Amino acid sequence: MAIIKKSVKTTKNAVELKTIDQLSSDLVAKQDELIELKRGHKLGELTNPRVITVTRKDIARLHTAIRAAQIAKQKENN
Repeated sequence: MAIIKKSVKTTKNAVELKTIDQLSSDLVAKQDELIELKRGHKLGELTNPRVITVTRKDIARLHTAIRAAQIAKQKENN
């Protein structure tokens, strides 16, 4: 008799809400990190180049979060 395992996907819950200023500072830090990662990759110092892709996606997520916060703030003011 075969045993069937079901994988259960869990969703990530937002633990804390950040202000637009905090998100912007995180964005600047990630962009600086991306520049350093690209430099390290060109010099051959980077052992895992997949980190560059992950950082780029984090930057995109931060851009999305900032824009969502701006839209929420505009709706709140109207």
